[in-house]
Amino acid sequence: MSDPTRKPRRLFRRSSAPGALALAAALAATLFLSPPDTAQGAPPAQEAAPQGQTSLRAADPSVLRVGSTYVGVQSTGGGIVVRQASTTDGLATAPARQVWADSRGRGEVWAPEIVMDGGRYYIYFTAGVGAAHRMFVISSTSPDSGYGAETQLALPDGKWAIDGTLFTFEGQRWFVWSGWAGDTNVEQNLYIARMSSPTQPTGARYVISQPRESWERVVGNPFINESPEAIKDPNGQLHIVYSANGSWSEQYCLADLRLRKGGDPTYVWDWYKSNGCLFGSNRSTMMAGWDPTLYVNGPGHHTFVLLHGDINTSPPAGPRFPSMYHAVAKGTPYSWANRHWYTGTFAWWGDTTYSRANVPGPTSDKGWSLKFFE
Repeated sequence: MSDPTRKPRRLFRRSSAPGALALAAALAATLFLSPPDTAQGAPPAQEAAPQGQTSLRAADPSVLRVGSTYVGVQSTGGGIVVRQASTTDGLATAPARQVWADSRGRGEVWAPEIVMDGGRYYIYFTAGVGAAHRMFVISSTSPDSGYGAETQLALPDGKWAIDGTLFTFEGQRWFVWSGWAGDTNVEQNLYIARMSSPTQPTGARYVISQPRESWERVVGNPFINESPEAIKDPNGQLHIVYSANGSWSEQYCLADLRLRKGGDPTYVWDWYKSNGCLFGSNRSTMMAGWDPTLYVNGPGHHTFVLLHGDINTSPPAGPRFPSMYHAVAKGTPYSWANRHWYTGTFAWWGDTTYSRANVPGPTSDKGWSLKFFE
C-alpha cells in the first residue's frame, strides 16, 4: 500500500533453462491459461486475455476465484468495496458493493486482502494515521454482504503493520505482513506469525526479510519490503512474493522469498531471496535472466488469483495462471494517481538458484522461481 503519510508500490526467457523446461515454457505459450490438474480446477476459458490495463484506476488488487466467479476487494474513500465478475478484466466495471465503512474514524484504509478459511470470507486491511496504522479484519459467509464490525488483530509486539494476509501451509495458519521493528519509520520489514484461528495470532512475530540488498534500496527513506503474497510451488515449497523499493517510484517491483525444503518459516535464514526483481521495469534491478516490462512502469502489490485464495490450490508447472497487479502505463507520469489494476499471468520457472553471502547456512539454494507476464 502506498500513501504520502508513509514517506514520501512478452515472454521472459531464461537461456540457461534445461531443454525440458524450455519445452514446458513453449507449451505454456500455446496453452495460455489451459486447464491444470483437477485439484486446482480450470479457470474459465475467457480468462485468456492479453496483457493490459483495466479501467479501474486504483492500487493494491486482491482477487480470488470461487467457481467461475472472480471476487476482488478494494479500498475506496473511507471504506471497502467488493466486486464480482466472470473474468478478471470484468472486475473493473463490475458493481462495487460496500461491505465496510469507517464509522469509528479509524483513519486511512489501505490494501484490503480477501481470503477464505473454512468456507468463510475474511478481509484483512490496514487502518490508521501515521504511526498508528494497524491490521484489522472483518468476516462474512458471503463475499459481498454480511460483514460485521472490524476487529483489530493483536499482532505480536503491537507495532505499525500494513499489507497483511492469512494463509495455511502444511496444516498451520500463518499471517504475514509489512511492519516496523520499533516505533519509527526506519524501514519496512516482512514479519510472520502463527495464527490459532483466522483472527487470533499466537506466539511471537519473526522477521523473514529486510530491504538490505542493493537492488531493493534504489529508492527509499524508508526502504521497503511490503505487500507479501504467499504461494506454494510444484515442489511443495512456500514462497512469499513481495514488493520492493518505494511505491511512489517506477523502481517498485516484485521479488521472491523461497523457503528451503523442510525449512522453518519462522527462521529467517531458511528463506532465500531472489537476486533481483522478478517483475519490474528497470533492467538494472532485474535478476539475471529476467527482463524488464515492456508496457508498464513500477509493477507491484500483486495478487495470485487462486481458487478460494488457497495456496494449496497453487498451480502446477507448465501453464500460465492469472494474476493482477497495479502499475502505471509507460509514457504516463509515474504517480499514485495514475496507477491502474492490470491483468497478467505467471508461471513457475525451475532450476533457479538464489545466492547469498555472509549469513548462516548454505550460500545458495536451487528450486522453483516465477516468471510474470504482462
